[in-house]
Amino acid sequence: MTIKVGDKVPAIGFSVMTSEGPKPLSSDALFAGKKVAFFAVPGAFTPGCSMTHLPGFVVNADAIKAKGVDTIACMSVNDAFVMGAWGQAQNAEEIVMLADGNGDFTDAIGLALDASGFGMGKRAQRFGMIVEDGTVTYLGVEEPGEIKVSSADALLAQL
Repeated sequence: MTIKVGDKVPAIGFSVMTSEGPKPLSSDALFAGKKVAFFAVPGAFTPGCSMTHLPGFVVNADAIKAKGVDTIACMSVNDAFVMGAWGQAQNAEEIVMLADGNGDFTDAIGLALDASGFGMGKRAQRFGMIVEDGTVTYLGVEEPGEIKVSSADALLAQL
């Protein structure tokens, strides 16, 4: 079942790259008591994700945070090494780059994508959500090939 507005996010953690290597980050540490602009991409370093989706959040990070957002987080079904390198390549210092390496969070919220036809295996659908103290207050799931309802502009408009 797909997560929806009003639902609590599941208590499933992520991995993040640190200067000491990959470290776990619990969903509670990410969401509890915070307003989070959260977006997911099908894959780090892929064209739409690298040319449009993530850069929109990099450019608009200050405006998003000015609307009361504590954390901007980007998630992909990739490992922490890839997410860390992608964040560095995109100058995404203001964005927490979350690895959902096995897709556990993605599966738990019902937004997995079978991209095996493209040789990419299981991925996350492209989506954006606003989460306040662990509860989803906005969810925009994209149609294939689009970056509209999950874009930085779309989330900014919802804040």
